[in-house]
Amino acid sequence: MWMVGVDEAGRGPVLGPLVVVAAAIPEEHLDILIERGVKDSKDLTHKKRMEIVEWFLAQSAIHGWKYSTIICQPERIDHGVQTTGLNLLEVELFAEVLVELYSQTNESLIVMNDACDVNEQRFSNRIIQRLPNWPWKDSTLSSEHKADTNHPVVGMASILAKVERDRCIAQLEQKIGMTLGSGYPSDPKTKSVLNELLQEELPHPALRWSWKTVTRAWKELYNVEPPKRVFLEKNQTTLFGEK
Repeated sequence: MWMVGVDEAGRGPVLGPLVVVAAAIPEEHLDILIERGVKDSKDLTHKKRMEIVEWFLAQSAIHGWKYSTIICQPERIDHGVQTTGLNLLEVELFAEVLVELYSQTNESLIVMNDACDVNEQRFSNRIIQRLPNWPWKDSTLSSEHKADTNHPVVGMASILAKVERDRCIAQLEQKIGMTLGSGYPSDPKTKSVLNELLQEELPHPALRWSWKTVTRAWKELYNVEPPKRVFLEKNQTTLFGEK
């Protein structure tokens, strides 16, 4: 039986990807996470998160722990917001990352999601509806608010997701040649570069065009609504690990 935690990083920022991770360990190894001090990524420093990710990968080589990662780029986020809404997009991403993870284990899973819906059971039900041939070998699936705080395996997923999103932002900064900050609209560093990312014929592809922060700034600059985003599925990135 595998314990699985699923969490995301980057729901709120105005730029960069939304990252969803499913982390899986055998049930009997749960105490190893607890002893290592794994917790919600928000309660850890950047340095500590990096140390824990390196430790997780090293332990994976020993114990066969697994993880799967989906990097949802801004164009898919905008498409989701413009069609079904952000909550349902997250449902789709959680389901996709679980399908990938199950293909690695092919064993019974006890899945705990950090709920991205005010209604925890609705979030679970919507994910289950998107899982082919559910239940998988007597697997179970639940969702909770603050699951990343209450369940170490979800905390591990939150750490992996946060570190991956930070890596993506660092790559964007190198590509664009500007410091982007955290990507949250309230971040002064992000605010300072926003207008510079709106100086071309279209908003910069790293931005989430459907965010109010972007639409408002675009209107102020050009007195028109920003264009609708086109989602090309080939730009979706899925990563998985079996170390």
